[in-house]
Amino acid sequence: MLSELNACILIPTYNNERTLCTVIDRVMEIVPDAKVIVVNDGSTDSTLEKLKAYNSKIELISYEENQGKGNALKLGFRKAIALGFDNVITIDSDNQHFPEDIPLIVAEAMKYPGAVIMGSRNMNQEGVPSKSSFGNRFSNFWFKLETWITLPDTQTGYRLYPLAPLKKMKFFTKKFEFEIEVIVRLAWKMIKFHPVAIRVKYDPDERVSHFRPGRDFFRISVLNSVLVIGALFYFYPKKLFSFDTLEKIKHEAIKPEESNLRKAVSMGFGVFMGVFPIWGFQLLVGIPLAVLFKLNKVLFIAAANISLPPMIPLIIYGSFLMGQQVIAGEIDHNAIFSFTMEDIQKNVVQYAVGAVILSTIGFVVTFLVSFVLLKLFRKEPKS
Repeated sequence: MLSELNACILIPTYNNERTLCTVIDRVMEIVPDAKVIVVNDGSTDSTLEKLKAYNSKIELISYEENQGKGNALKLGFRKAIALGFDNVITIDSDNQHFPEDIPLIVAEAMKYPGAVIMGSRNMNQEGVPSKSSFGNRFSNFWFKLETWITLPDTQTGYRLYPLAPLKKMKFFTKKFEFEIEVIVRLAWKMIKFHPVAIRVKYDPDERVSHFRPGRDFFRISVLNSVLVIGALFYFYPKKLFSFDTLEKIKHEAIKPEESNLRKAVSMGFGVFMGVFPIWGFQLLVGIPLAVLFKLNKVLFIAAANISLPPMIPLIIYGSFLMGQQVIAGEIDHNAIFSFTMEDIQKNVVQYAVGAVILSTIGFVVTFLVSFVLLKLFRKEPKS
């Protein structure tokens, strides 16, 4: 089964003495000829003693100090590459995954050679902790923003990785957040992703979770912030110059199934964010919101470019005048042509208030004009 893919099994573990042997035994039963690599990430329980009992049946990597799951996976990848494998299937040692689903992973990999296969759990089933379900939705959202790829489960540890693209990659995370970094950066290398439905079991009596909500969630949030910036300055431009992306952009802009109302809202929101007084962060804030509210991203970005350099002085100037009208109650017409950037800096509150008002007016005007034009020249799609 795995020989056709030249694949091995990788099991990272830390203090899972109650479930580890069950997972290894079931893996060996399903794929008896497979090479199984187990990385003992500094366990302090009886994990090491249990692993030593397997002798030469497994490839064991063990060290005394806990380094994190990401570090264990990286060491496992290096060992798999050194042993000459082309692919590796990772499976967690807490017994939440079913080794019996390995054939599903393999079958999907056979259909899509070179792709990352993601074992997708049903996070809505009974027994799944609410924090796990929320964390998965949170991760899926950021992954889509950073890669333009929609996946149902980006936090799964049940995956098949092609090893070729990993050989020359260097990663800067080593704990739970590594599993996010690796798939985002593989996506940036244009590696394909395919999900396959798998089973999952959450047994509170045997499962041990080492995820620390506060500290690990903070680390993941910092990583996502870095990856979003990387996407804006590296991945998005890279995608924009590919033919495949140009076709997708064309389809996104046209979207025959999209209503005129949504298109008009997308353009209005683009103008709103383009004028809103958060210079340098309009797209960083606006794109996630456009994704969240399912707006037309191409139309949004196009409209947000109202803040192109030639327009910036006009927007700032108009915002300042608008703020003067609101705060002072009138516009000093005698000083209209003598305003300087120094005046605006001294009256930043006046400018900010005016910019918020101007961005709101821009939204309303753009929405109304575009909606009327769309109604006149575009048929409303059938629901």
